[in-house]
Amino acid sequence: MGNIKTKKAIAEAFNEIADGIKSGSFKKRIKIGLTTYGSEHGISEMVKACTLASKKYGSFDIVLIGEKVDCEFEVVEVASAEDGHNKMLKLLEEGKIQGCVTQHFNFPIGVSTVGMAVTPAKGRDMIIATTTGATSTNRVEAMLKNVIGGIAVAKATGIKNPKVGILNIDGAREVERSLGELKKSGYNFEFADSLRADGGPMMRGNDVLAGTPDVLICDSLTGNLLIKMLSSYTTGGDYETSGYGYGPGVGENYDKIINIISRASGAPLICEALKYCFECAQNNLMIVAGNEYKDAEKAGIKKLIDGILSKSGKASEEKVTMPSKEVVTFAIPGIDILELDDACAALRTKGIYCESGMGCTGPVLMINEKNSENSTKILVKCGYK
Repeated sequence: MGNIKTKKAIAEAFNEIADGIKSGSFKKRIKIGLTTYGSEHGISEMVKACTLASKKYGSFDIVLIGEKVDCEFEVVEVASAEDGHNKMLKLLEEGKIQGCVTQHFNFPIGVSTVGMAVTPAKGRDMIIATTTGATSTNRVEAMLKNVIGGIAVAKATGIKNPKVGILNIDGAREVERSLGELKKSGYNFEFADSLRADGGPMMRGNDVLAGTPDVLICDSLTGNLLIKMLSSYTTGGDYETSGYGYGPGVGENYDKIINIISRASGAPLICEALKYCFECAQNNLMIVAGNEYKDAEKAGIKKLIDGILSKSGKASEEKVTMPSKEVVTFAIPGIDILELDDACAALRTKGIYCESGMGCTGPVLMINEKNSENSTKILVKCGYK
């Protein structure tokens, strides 16, 4: 046993020297933890994932945190999943590991995870922001902040100028307007362009399958659904094989690299999750994220969020007299479903008859064509377009 440990220590030392010669420095090798309690596929699956990662990449060390197991990796023994999380946090705080992959970890409100999937149509990596946790209890605010986390992770994993798409769900149009304002005020990023004929930053199901954007923005519940489907659509759902998992938790001032996987995650996915966690640690994700939050703050993101939180319900609170009914043949798209009633009320307060509807690309306001120009001006002034 002693000879085995000695040989392992010598091998690790030589690996560090080799890495130091290659990079021009002799920095200590990064260690990534993996908690092993809770997997639906058992401890053997977790060890298999570590073996795959070690053979495939070999650029970082792996520390198992969980039950005792006979393997080639360092094992920190704990008695339960809860103890595993406590030990994980302690090891991170002490700097004994630089990141950790785990499951069922409760992040504080304000922190959510940025996952990465391999999209089926073109085999392209796509970041999904976000997949677990809650950046905010307000969906639009959460999605706006998820942009910051998604861009930070993209940059930390080597995408210098990530293109951002917004999943076409409730709240997306308001997010698009807010991002446009943020961009005008100096926050530097690029919108993705949908592969559909009408283009634009709104991403449809087709774009999800193709991986049109580098970073797909959504709320975490929708993101969780997407990452689960994209990771296990070939296996029937009980064994996740594809992609990199649910990703690192990111939030303003959050200082630990903790990547999430599912209890259904299999060895191929956990292998890539370990590598994903390593990249985030190696490239100082927390520093990158901190810089992104500072840039967004300089561009006025807090003012935009204050407007989002205060605007809701203003138009509906006003007393509205219904204008005389007219034939409605002109559709105004681009109004978010969450704002549709308020936008409709805003036009009616100005004496314009309108009806709400749903087109194939989203919600619309239906008005008489003679009111099209004036209605658009009113909606822009009220902040609905």
